[in-house]
Amino acid sequence: MQSLTNTKITLTGDLGSGKSAVSRILCERTGFEYVSTGRIQRQLAQEMGIDTLEMNRRADTDPTIDQRIDGIFVDLGKDPDGYVVDSRMAWFFLPDSFKVYLQADVHIAAGRILSDPTRNSEQYGSLEEAVEKITARKQSENARFLKKYGADSTNLDNFDLVIDTAKRSAGEVAELILETMKKKVEGETFEHYV
Repeated sequence: MQSLTNTKITLTGDLGSGKSAVSRILCERTGFEYVSTGRIQRQLAQEMGIDTLEMNRRADTDPTIDQRIDGIFVDLGKDPDGYVVDSRMAWFFLPDSFKVYLQADVHIAAGRILSDPTRNSEQYGSLEEAVEKITARKQSENARFLKKYGADSTNLDNFDLVIDTAKRSAGEVAELILETMKKKVEGETFEHYV
């Protein structure tokens, strides 16, 4: 990974698409440091005594929530080191990064979230409730980011690579990212949607 030592890899995607698991593997393979706004959001929501959906709703009228989270990326952009950034907006704040979007069917994503014991602020009573709240959270975030920054994360042309994670392991996804990133750095052609 010599030629990639100062690269920033930004992972954006659907809730429950495997961003955290893929990020961990990428960090192991590259030695890059890991930054997760999902973790920061969940911690902030827990501190506020609310769930992440409610925090996203409040962020519509309270700009300090996004300012706390977004400020991290301003600093990262100035840092010469390599990072793996798991965030829905890092692709926008770090335009020179290798931008990856991970997709997952909402039912598969909900099942992943329900089985993840680390998501204390995202507890649902059923698969149906999880699907409903995940969909609402995604719509809330997309609308807020479009209004606030003009950043359309639903436009997949904003990303270097789009991967459907439904039938791929986190390891397979990480390998695809590293292979494709290397091709981009070396000026080779590559598939954008896999």
